[in-house]
Amino acid sequence: MKPGSYLAPLAVLALWQAVSAGDLIPSNLMPSPLMIIKGLRDLAVIGMPPEHLLHKHIAYSLLRVFSGFFIACVIGIPLGLLMGWSRRAREIVNPFVEILRPIPPLAWIPIAILWFGIGMRSSAFIIFLGSFFPILLNTISGVASINPILLEAARTLRADERDIFLKVLLPGSIPSICVGMRIGMGIGWMTLVAAEFTGVREGYGLGYMIMTARDIQRPDEIMAGMLVIGAIGLVINYCIRTLEAKVVRWQ
Repeated sequence: MKPGSYLAPLAVLALWQAVSAGDLIPSNLMPSPLMIIKGLRDLAVIGMPPEHLLHKHIAYSLLRVFSGFFIACVIGIPLGLLMGWSRRAREIVNPFVEILRPIPPLAWIPIAILWFGIGMRSSAFIIFLGSFFPILLNTISGVASINPILLEAARTLRADERDIFLKVLLPGSIPSICVGMRIGMGIGWMTLVAAEFTGVREGYGLGYMIMTARDIQRPDEIMAGMLVIGAIGLVINYCIRTLEAKVVRWQ
């Protein structure tokens, strides 16, 4: 980023701090940036609840989101390739996809708790649902976007179906698959935090931490937790974009 691009955020922070210092906005409704920084320090040093430190909340949340995301990739990418490649498979599976896809992942929380209880498995299931459909649909779209001329050329050169699948269809779908993974991770990350609002067995998680801070009226720690969530989401998105750029360039 260019140095000038930081001016607007810094100006907003300075104005925010000035408004808070003038008591124009009650601190219990909108804590100042300095209060949020202090809240972040308290989360890291004291913890919320006490002795439940920030880095452990982050670790548990990341474990939950990557567990569900990994399962979504393992199921969604092969199934998407199959549905994009085989009309018969698409006709069989697509009705189930169209019925389940509009259901918000959060609507599954009660049934997830009933099936798996409160804990890692129910959270991973909710993350899986949030990540699965973007990955699946973008993989199908990637297969559909492959130029038919490439397929015909491969058949003309007497390539068998296995070679066409592995050397034409799969590489050609990679850009769309990466986009689906990036979108799926973003939705999964947002879904995880909401899923943790319902409670966690381990006592750790960023969503659980924020709800605990709410219960004891610590808006500075609530907003500090939101800041951490946004920062982690930004880093994850950057990592996936970097991986995507390398994969596409290799292709």
